Amino acid sequence: MKLLIKGGRIIDPANNLNEILDLLVVGSKISRIGKNIQVKAAKLIDAKDKLIMPGLVDMHVHLREPGREDKETVESGTKAAAKGGVTSVLAMPNTEPAIDCPKSVKLFKDIITKKAHVNVFISAAITKGRFGKELTNIAGLKKSGIVAITDDGSSPDSRKLMSEAFKKAAQEKVLIICHCEDKNLSREGVVNKGFTSTRLGLRGISRESEYERVARDIELAKAKKASVHIAHLSCRESVEIVAEAKRKGIKVTAETAPHYFSLSEEDLARFDTNLKMNPPLRNKKDISVIKKGLKDGTIDVIASDHAPHTENEKDIEFERAEFGVIGLETELAVAITNLVRTAILDWPDLVNKMAYNPAKILKIDKGTLGLGKQADIIVVSPHQEWVVQKKEIYSKSKNSCFLGKKLTGLVEFTVCGGKIIYANVNKYK
Repeated sequence: MKLLIKGGRIIDPANNLNEILDLLVVGSKISRIGKNIQVKAAKLIDAKDKLIMPGLVDMHVHLREPGREDKETVESGTKAAAKGGVTSVLAMPNTEPAIDCPKSVKLFKDIITKKAHVNVFISAAITKGRFGKELTNIAGLKKSGIVAITDDGSSPDSRKLMSEAFKKAAQEKVLIICHCEDKNLSREGVVNKGFTSTRLGLRGISRESEYERVARDIELAKAKKASVHIAHLSCRESVEIVAEAKRKGIKVTAETAPHYFSLSEEDLARFDTNLKMNPPLRNKKDISVIKKGLKDGTIDVIASDHAPHTENEKDIEFERAEFGVIGLETELAVAITNLVRTAILDWPDLVNKMAYNPAKILKIDKGTLGLGKQADIIVVSPHQEWVVQKKEIYSKSKNSCFLGKKLTGLVEFTVCGGKIIYANVNKYK
């Protein structure tokens, strides 16, 4: 089958493209890019006044299956991804049971084959059961097809164990993704420790609980000559530590999530549990540093940290509610609204942060519109405004921190492997 996308502005920094062109897909691959392509195609998308970009690569997604299908499934989560313009996700291993052995990887692969609407890549746990006590078989997991290891949601306290993990990861050329939190310091906190936590009477999470673990994991990675990726940076000190490590030539990359550059602890005044996440929302100075880190390249990636929870787990007292928010359907629009429209990033920068860089870090062949590449493509109306409404969320859980917010930038079509897997039929409600 042939699919022709006509007259859109193609943004593909990997191939130095930023101009109005046509794009032809034949079968599952990108066949031609050029001006005024004349060919009879089974499907035609008019992309006039729209952007054509590589499908987004989200390297931080909790799909919850197996074990917590009441929160999300591979099917519902990947449908949400498609709606948000995400054509590849890296699934986190904090399922029930944890993805911590080749047998659990195979089980998950079987689910993906049957149910996924987008490309799903797998991360496995660093420690068995994610309990922080005993390393998984990293070599065996690599052979089973995982692309990274992480205990996301927790961080092993043992320096010795993490040092050994970095040593084995370096030997196997496997990326370690670090959830940087010292729970001996964060303890029972629920919001950023500071004036707001005091005013609201809520227990605080210190900044040290994040940045001291960032520093430790970078130090251990450096000693073993391993690559390390720091997840969900939220505070100024963490950004500064990563920047200094990069200046020293340490193999470190980092991500942040849309809520950390668009919301602050001041938004917590309503005690809305959809604003409870880990790490917590920080202050406006931190937001400024996060934006600067995105602009200057200290922060390589924007990822959703999509963390679905049921209403029973969220619609309760703030201190008892689960940490985490969904984000697959809003991450692109939040980034456009808060970064592109404010000139923090330009369009090629945004594509790098949300498609090319994560693919490069994970060493997967995604994030570009090169000829002969898999046709993972999105068509976006860059100036279209829309309001996040619970009834229109595709995710099984509805715990978005952007409910009721007006955002700019709307995905019109998502193409994955040459097939149109999402088309906006709700035209600008």
